[in-house]
This record gives sequence, structure tokens and C-alpha cells, in this order.
Amino acid sequence: MLVPFENLPDSSRVWIYQANRSFTNEELEEIQSRLDQFVTQWTAHGAELKAGYQIKYKRFIVLALDQQINAASGCSIDASVHFIQQLEKDYNVDLLDKMNVSYKQGEFVAYKSLSDFRKMAKQKAVSPKTIVFNNLVNNKAEFLSDWEVPAAESWHKRFLN
Repeated sequence: MLVPFENLPDSSRVWIYQANRSFTNEELEEIQSRLDQFVTQWTAHGAELKAGYQIKYKRFIVLALDQQINAASGCSIDASVHFIQQLEKDYNVDLLDKMNVSYKQGEFVAYKSLSDFRKMAKQKAVSPKTIVFNNLVNNKAEFLSDWEVPAAESWHKRFLN
């Protein structure tokens, strides 16, 4: 069951898929349509899942699931990963590579490999105040409060010494 992201409880589980590039407006329209269709049909052992999504900064797909109704099963999580893998193929984009970092440069979102980000930190090209995206958040409440934070307040801080 597709519901607006805003209507999901703060306890909803989230998965964040970061793209290695921004989507075009045309791609965003297509992806939103495909997400609507996927989430509407998403089930766990035949039981309907109450879920929603957001696309942030034209590059982050945030999938959220209200687990108070029905929890995600291994099969339903696999289905969502297969859906994301298909988007990767269809749009020639990386969405599942967790070894990359996105951060803000002004209003622009930059995307670097973890090793490049580490080098930039050593060269002081990024600072403790640099806004980073912590894609390791687990639920909607954490997403709203701890996703977009200064590097000093996230796991990225270990590279800043």
C-alpha cells in the first residue's frame, strides 16, 4: 500500500539508495512512476506492506516501510533490491555502492569514493562542518534528524583527524 512518506510513523524503517549522479527531470518522472507501481504491489509473504518513498536532491531514493503493520521479510527486501538493481541498469547509475560518500558543497551535492573523501579530509578540503549524508540511518526519525548532518556528527568524523 503506497502512502505519502510524510504520513508514515517515525518508527518506519528506511533504506537510502544514493545515486552517483543527479537524475534528469525526465528520469525522475519515470522513476517516481515506477516507484509508485513497485510500492503499491510490494508485499511480504503475500501481505500488503504500508510504505512510501521520497527522492531527495534528485539523487537519493529513500524507501520507508511502516513495520507496525507488516514487517519486511527476506523476500520483500530482496524484491526491493532487485527493483533498485533494475533502476541501475535502466538508467546507467550506481545506487547500491556503499563505498562512496555524498556531501554538500554549498547547495550542490558532490559524490566521491570513500578513499577520495579520506584524502580530501587530510587536505582539509572537507571540514567537520561539511554537511554529509549519513545513509546508515535506520528509521524515519533518524532520517529526519541525522541524515543530513555536519561530518563531525556522523561516522564520517573518523576521517577528519
